[in-house]
Amino acid sequence: MTENLTSIQTGLRSELRQLVRSQLALLLEQGNLEGAKSLLIPVLPVDIAEAIEGLPESMQVIAFRLLSKAEAIEVYEHLDTTVQQALIQQFKQQEVLDIVDKMSPDDRVRLFDELPAKIVRRLLSQLSPGERQSTALLLGYEEGTAGRIMTPEYISLKENLTLAETLKRIRSLANASEIVYYLYVTDASRQLTGIVSLRDLVICDPETTLGEIMTREVVCVHTDTDEVEVARMIQRYDLLALPVVDREQRLVGVVTVDDILDILQQEATKDIYAIGGLQSDGDNYFQTNLITVVRKRVVWLLVLLLTNTVTGTIIRGQTSIIEKMAILTAFIPLLTGTGGNVGAQSSTVVIRGLNTDEIRTLGSSKIILREALAGILLGVILGALAAFWAYFLLHANLAVAISVGISLICIALLAAVAGSTLPFVFQSLGLDPALMSAPFITTAVDVLGVLIYFTIARMILNL
Repeated sequence: MTENLTSIQTGLRSELRQLVRSQLALLLEQGNLEGAKSLLIPVLPVDIAEAIEGLPESMQVIAFRLLSKAEAIEVYEHLDTTVQQALIQQFKQQEVLDIVDKMSPDDRVRLFDELPAKIVRRLLSQLSPGERQSTALLLGYEEGTAGRIMTPEYISLKENLTLAETLKRIRSLANASEIVYYLYVTDASRQLTGIVSLRDLVICDPETTLGEIMTREVVCVHTDTDEVEVARMIQRYDLLALPVVDREQRLVGVVTVDDILDILQQEATKDIYAIGGLQSDGDNYFQTNLITVVRKRVVWLLVLLLTNTVTGTIIRGQTSIIEKMAILTAFIPLLTGTGGNVGAQSSTVVIRGLNTDEIRTLGSSKIILREALAGILLGVILGALAAFWAYFLLHANLAVAISVGISLICIALLAAVAGSTLPFVFQSLGLDPALMSAPFITTAVDVLGVLIYFTIARMILNL
């Protein structure tokens, strides 16, 4: 019942977003700016951002200018970086500064990463001193690390404060801090010594000191920790935020769960594109220039084209057996296609396991053995069906049907082993397992699969 209600609510919200987008476009086309402004008043900032992204580029600036300054800043942070860049090009200089200066430091850095260096230098020099310092701090860390994605806006306190004094200090700092659900306790050297949750702060006696209730075993990461590892730690320990410390264990920032969700989405998108043989640098694929899209996709398609050339050469070398038993060629697409699918399945589960760290405790050898056994079982099932199909439906002779069945078992085993082994091999070489595995698996199955098939057929048919 609850699941059905949630599903209905999600569907209604989706329909509402689509309605807002279509109505906004219609009102802007009619030049009814007051109507468009009224339409957006009750809409949440994240939904306004989605509606603006769906508009033609010429209308995006008009819609954005209808927002109040405070709302515009929040909406801007939710926009896709490509839309943010397009808007910046059309804003007046002061409008850009008003928006960028009020953004949270981590969102500002994410935007700067996508802008040309010349524009970044100009914007950075014109920020207020405090915002310029916090932004320069984050830009000083390498991309893809905790230091780059953290926010320096957090609340740190001393352990000798009472809870009543702490609450008073939180009220004074709340507007300048992004984090209020965790309080970080530091010593005189700014070293992280403990953490207090907002829940503990509320339920304990006001005269209790932070030192009495704080948790001293704090889960934290260093500024150079990879952002994917940060995401895993937040997931593992069910945290809303994770403190970031430097080499001297001094607290320098906090990574929040909303930033981690963005990172996980980006990583999942990259992996999905990579498994499909697409190179992704994090840009929105559907908003990328068509020439760039073709350039990214053509690389592995050329690899597969060359592979098919090799496969064709092998088939051409088997003309003697094909002339005597031409029906053998009818099963080549079935064998290579099935093998490719088995290999893709094995590589997908292994790549996913590597990304989520689920298979670390099992070890590569156990995973490969498990997939090999699965390949054999799948091959037996599919091979039997293929042999039945060849003999009874295509009326091939029994020897050909047996050749097809045995070949499919061998190819399924080959594909499963290749699909589970190559991700580990490429990871050990420092290459992206997702990007490299798909074309190489296809290559192995196509070339070796055809060789296996004709070798088995020669043996069984005595040709």
